[in-house]
Amino acid sequence: MSFETIELNQQGPVAIITLNRPEKLNAINKTMLLELEAALDQIGTNDSVYTVVLNGNGRSFCSGFDLQSGVDANRKGEAEWRAAIEYDFDVIMRFWHFPKPTIAVVQGYALAGGFELALACDMTICEENSLFGEPEVRFGSSIVALLMPWYTSPKHAKQMLLSGETRMSAAEALNIGIVNEVVAVNEGLGRGLALAGEVALMDPDSVRLTKQAINQSYEIMGMSKALAMGVDISVQIETTETPMRRQFNQVLRDKGMKAALAWREGRLKRS
Repeated sequence: MSFETIELNQQGPVAIITLNRPEKLNAINKTMLLELEAALDQIGTNDSVYTVVLNGNGRSFCSGFDLQSGVDANRKGEAEWRAAIEYDFDVIMRFWHFPKPTIAVVQGYALAGGFELALACDMTICEENSLFGEPEVRFGSSIVALLMPWYTSPKHAKQMLLSGETRMSAAEALNIGIVNEVVAVNEGLGRGLALAGEVALMDPDSVRLTKQAINQSYEIMGMSKALAMGVDISVQIETTETPMRRQFNQVLRDKGMKAALAWREGRLKRS
């Protein structure tokens, strides 16, 4: 199968999904979501694949959802927003629920939806130049998959999510448990493939059932219910138009993202 926004390859027992919009820092659009689903469907029925590595072409892993695609502007009403957000959420969470182990390899930026993709994978290797963040509140937008609180403390989660942080370092990400390992620049994919190869040597049924048991522990703690509530809040945020949000979106449409962010920051100086 040929793809437009991703690449799918196999190296021995390891499937390699590569986000392939490097000119957009691998920003996620509708086509990429559809192709990620198709790739996972294909991998899921391939008995010669035991593990999956997710990485990105170019300077960054993934900068999040493509805000310049104009898709959001065409959504009207709660029903359309809910359908879109739930689909975004379901694709991200496929990496969490996928029966075969998933490993993310991050370099450069992993932001917003890209950060959530990395979190949804079972393990994450990052290069030392990696920067993590959830900038959604800066745009007056919402966090689709609210996974961060399940990985770290409430203090760390709230600092990142409520401040719209975009530059959490690889060292800090390792310290608070967001990533498993930090490696030198240009060594991430090699280490990710090596780790995937190590996991692939294990008995596949044992690995699958062990992953299932670990995930079930989070289900017992209420993870699915909490994430579903997060989706509800996302719909509420995206469908509530305040005067500030209306003005921000107008500047965004007329002048672009940089101007809209400058307007938002400038209002603090004007007040």
